[in-house]
Amino acid sequence: MLIRQSSYISKLSKNELKKNSILNSMEKCLFSIDPRRTFVLDSLKNSSVQVLNSNNLDERPPFICTDSVNCPFYKEAKNIDLIELLKKTNSQRVSKNLAQKSQKSMVKNAHELFDYEKFLNKKITDKKNDGSYRYFKKVIRHAETFPKVQQLENNHELREITIWCSNDYLGLGRHPYVQSKVVEAVIKYGAGSGGTRNISGSTPLHYKLEDELASLHQKEAALLFTSCYVANDTSLYTLAKMLPNCHIVSDSGNHASMIQGIRNSNVPRTIFRHNDVEHLEEILKNLPANIPKIVAFESVHSMDGSICDLHKMCDITHKYGGIAFVDEVHAVGLYGHNGAGIGERDKALDKMDIITGTLGKAFGNIGGYIAGSSNLIDTIRSYGSGFIFTTSLPPPVLAGSLASIEISRSNEGRELRQKHQFYSKLVKEKLIKAGFPVMNSPSHIVPVLVGNVKAASGICERLSNDHGIYIQAINYPTVARGEERLRIVPNPHHTMKMIDDLVFSLVDAWIKTGLSLN
Repeated sequence: MLIRQSSYISKLSKNELKKNSILNSMEKCLFSIDPRRTFVLDSLKNSSVQVLNSNNLDERPPFICTDSVNCPFYKEAKNIDLIELLKKTNSQRVSKNLAQKSQKSMVKNAHELFDYEKFLNKKITDKKNDGSYRYFKKVIRHAETFPKVQQLENNHELREITIWCSNDYLGLGRHPYVQSKVVEAVIKYGAGSGGTRNISGSTPLHYKLEDELASLHQKEAALLFTSCYVANDTSLYTLAKMLPNCHIVSDSGNHASMIQGIRNSNVPRTIFRHNDVEHLEEILKNLPANIPKIVAFESVHSMDGSICDLHKMCDITHKYGGIAFVDEVHAVGLYGHNGAGIGERDKALDKMDIITGTLGKAFGNIGGYIAGSSNLIDTIRSYGSGFIFTTSLPPPVLAGSLASIEISRSNEGRELRQKHQFYSKLVKEKLIKAGFPVMNSPSHIVPVLVGNVKAASGICERLSNDHGIYIQAINYPTVARGEERLRIVPNPHHTMKMIDDLVFSLVDAWIKTGLSLN
């Protein structure tokens, strides 16, 4: 039995097909191969059918051409042996079933060869046993009451607590002007950006915010990222891979995002002691003079609150032919006349080749950015995978960030920074007077050294349960083992009473945990 294959499909009634059991088998067979095919029988008296295959069902003719010579739609096709076709189809079905059974067997065998669930469960159990497992508190942050928030317990009980660990350093995330701009943007533009920057995801707000950030840091250009983690990772990786024979010199205290980008680049790297200018110079002068060098460090350290000597770090970097990559994440919005960070405060912006910052801390929104020369920014824009292949920041975030920067550059922003610094200094003084081992920190961050993971976590639990105070213990891997600490962050919206309550409550929790005061 032969099938002639043509270029279009038409349908015959099922009653006609049923007249011949062999043709009915053909129908089932061919439908299983391609459900877009139907049959036209030249004649039920002979043993051949013509299969009409359509590439465009919408353009197929509403008739069947029986005149193969004059029909404009007819195409001569090869003869197909129906019996062989049926055998082949059946064989394909059997093979498919065997493949499915084999796949299930492979999955079963894989778990017999290695018990993934058991392994993963043990890793989690290990963290719970050593006290470094992270439990996330469920916090409902009401804009009108911040820094007082509600903690959700047992999925239904609400309890008021005072938060002392928020990175919304100035409370701009709940500022009425910022809120109004966010609401205005979401009504006007919608919730999301709709794409990557390259594919429909670049709006006037993106360019406006980038221009504003470039102006803030006195640079030629800036580039937005979904977070500063991505900004650091992408920028360091991209530059290090592109610069020929590049060598990275990295501060030992650098954030995980910088470490990630450096490691992924696989270029030679050397670590210098945290903020140690002499050690940095010793390393740089022993490197070949003619190779590109990136010196990466933070202006304000996130966990110990130290501030680098920005002028010396940049000067030494340039002396040996390097470029300074400076993370200002914990400084933007908080230092300088306009809130541009330590670079502005110390009048060193012109020495900083690459500045990275965040919109998610002092500016109270989310996202990250880099600022630098036009060529540098365009290079990251053109080659940085972490920028290219991800959805861009949504309009409400852009509008909120623009509003926050506007406040930061105003007298109101300067007043907030002044009050913030005053409260930070006051909290340090009161804690030191009470006998706490407050680490030396010239910044707004107040680190209290505990040195034991279980004790640090225990203090925080007592503060929360007994006193309604939320401080987060900082444990490994954020800090080295043995350097566990409490990281306290005052806010200009705290009150004097809240500060006094904090000190009293911390003394109580500290002593009940079995620790002594100086």
